[in-house]
Amino acid sequence: MERKDINVGIVGTGLYIPETYMTAEDIAKETGIPEEIIKTKFGIIRKPIPGPEDHTCHMGIQAAKDCLRRTGVDPKEIDLIIYIGEEHKEYLLWTSGIKLQYEIGAENAWAFDMALRCGTAVAALKIAKDMMVADDNINTVMIAGGYRNVDFIDYKNPRVSFMYDLAAGGGAILLKKNYNRNIVLEASIITDGSFSEDVAVVGGGTKYPVSHEMIDKGLYKLDVLNMEHMKKGLEEKSMPNFLGVIKESLRKSGYTPSDIGYLAILHMKRSAHEFILNELGLSPDKSIYLENYGHMGQIDQILSTQLALEEGKIKDGDVVVWVSAGIGYVWDAITIKWGPIE
Repeated sequence: MERKDINVGIVGTGLYIPETYMTAEDIAKETGIPEEIIKTKFGIIRKPIPGPEDHTCHMGIQAAKDCLRRTGVDPKEIDLIIYIGEEHKEYLLWTSGIKLQYEIGAENAWAFDMALRCGTAVAALKIAKDMMVADDNINTVMIAGGYRNVDFIDYKNPRVSFMYDLAAGGGAILLKKNYNRNIVLEASIITDGSFSEDVAVVGGGTKYPVSHEMIDKGLYKLDVLNMEHMKKGLEEKSMPNFLGVIKESLRKSGYTPSDIGYLAILHMKRSAHEFILNELGLSPDKSIYLENYGHMGQIDQILSTQLALEEGKIKDGDVVVWVSAGIGYVWDAITIKWGPIE
């Protein structure tokens, strides 16, 4: 078989959602913002937050095990694990993917960690597909990871209000070469380094090592370091880039926005979600607004897809688009043709 004839398909997904939640009422008490505004403008009814044992890689492991249960795939079939969880994890300097490989029994696989903030899952899907097409020895790939950057939110800091939706959870997705269903098509990715130092947790890195002074100043929380630059830049670029990567991913895959059957999009404020759907000509039932989950970073697209399958919103023949954006900044999208290959 020539490489151009190889297809990569999604076998299934898995999730781990913590049992503990923070409600709109809780966020209102912490921020001083009225509960109704949290629900309507911020779009948060409730969001999962980590319990005492809900560590980052651990949640990814639980999601991967859920994916294996759902698909019935033997972990010994897995050739490669791409870990997509966050840098904020069990230990400061640690390779999570290898731990995940061991815990799920993928003894014939090798693993690596990758990071592109909230754009990681989309980029991982592209990289997995490209590696599977290029390497005859990679036939089955698990993409999995966890997220709990909610730990870095200071609800008294209005500069990070756009991140009050950060939550916790784990997600996984399993791919097979020549699966002949749920075919991963083309991606579009934009990165813009002019935003790279606008948002960060500065404490604990090499510039501001761990110290009593760093902790006393609260430098261990997420903060916006250059609000004016970020606000002006994103007003100009964010929505055009969101729409740009969606349309380019579709174009490269042979489709247009009118072909979209389902849009798996990250959680964002309600008005931005509705703007994107309107610009693409999509009705609300072509997506799910994650108001009961908040923003689990790069897990959102896996969550949205699994919820849509359970609710019957994704059907055979549908064109599904994953789209995300992350601080740094990155915007990315990838197109999937659901159902049997035509």
